[in-house]
Amino acid sequence: MAEGGESKADEKAPQKEKESDSSSSTTTTTKGKMADKDERPLHLLGQLVCAFLMVLLLLLGITALVVWLVYRPHRPGFNVQAAAVYALNTSGQTTITTSMQFTVAVRNPNKRSDAEYRDLSAFVTYRNQVITVPTPLPDLHQARKSTVIMSPVLGGDYVPISPEVASGLAMAEAYGLASMRWVLQGKLRWKSGVFKGRFNGLYVKCDVVVGLKSGMNGPVPLLGSPDCN
Repeated sequence: MAEGGESKADEKAPQKEKESDSSSSTTTTTKGKMADKDERPLHLLGQLVCAFLMVLLLLLGITALVVWLVYRPHRPGFNVQAAAVYALNTSGQTTITTSMQFTVAVRNPNKRSDAEYRDLSAFVTYRNQVITVPTPLPDLHQARKSTVIMSPVLGGDYVPISPEVASGLAMAEAYGLASMRWVLQGKLRWKSGVFKGRFNGLYVKCDVVVGLKSGMNGPVPLLGSPDCN
């Protein structure tokens, strides 16, 4: 009889273990499902935030493109209108002293942008060699759709030159014509309302042909009214 009781007790023990395992598994599954349900709203929220940021970046990009197209500035225009030579002397075929004046019109063609010029200087070259010392010019603020006249006097100091340049200038005085280049360099930036661009390098070349005769002091003929590059 005792053996039969022990057998029945042994049979009930595995059943209890199975019921316990089943209950534990059910509890784990239920917790897993609840965790999944808790994570779904967070995952959906993350997707919505990413979509919002992508749309916002796209709108900002489109807005920036439209603003750039509307306010995109065009390069200023430079035009030589007059010239004068007050002195042009070579010494020993190695140096030159000169005093020249070129009148240059600067046009800002933009309707929405002002121009700001900084660190300006101008000089004259002949046969790709500098014949006047670079002359500093004052900073300039140019309003939209406006024209400013520059007329600096350049030169005054001795500048070293090559014998080829000295002989070329002598021949130019003999023929009465000289091809020269007026150069302006500095920095330029554009301002549109509250928006300001960064300063960029400015380099302007104006090739001119002037009437040149020995002993001439004052305005000289200017062949044409050349635009500058």
